[in-house]
Amino acid sequence: MKLAPLTEAAFLEQVLALARLCGWRCYHQRPARTRHGWRTAVQGDAGFPDLVLVRDGVILIWELKVGNNRLSPQQAAWLASLRACGLAACVLRPGDWDRIEKTLRRK
Repeated sequence: MKLAPLTEAAFLEQVLALARLCGWRCYHQRPARTRHGWRTAVQGDAGFPDLVLVRDGVILIWELKVGNNRLSPQQAAWLASLRACGLAACVLRPGDWDRIEKTLRRK
């Protein structure tokens, strides 16, 4: 039996569950379905990363992707700008689970 591929929403839920378990404060903007399709209410520049995690003076900013999904130009620009400020901003995929777990469980 072949398993269904992991969706970005399911991957996000897994990361959030572990982050909360490990004591991180978590922020994610959830899109809403409108008569015009899925929309995320944003005032400012589009493409802000999926997650902001904060604990013990550390800020992690993560964009989550699954499968062959790629960064949009707006997402790449946000990540570059955040990295230029010295923040830990990166793209993570399900194959990075060991890195995710190690980062979130660190003391």
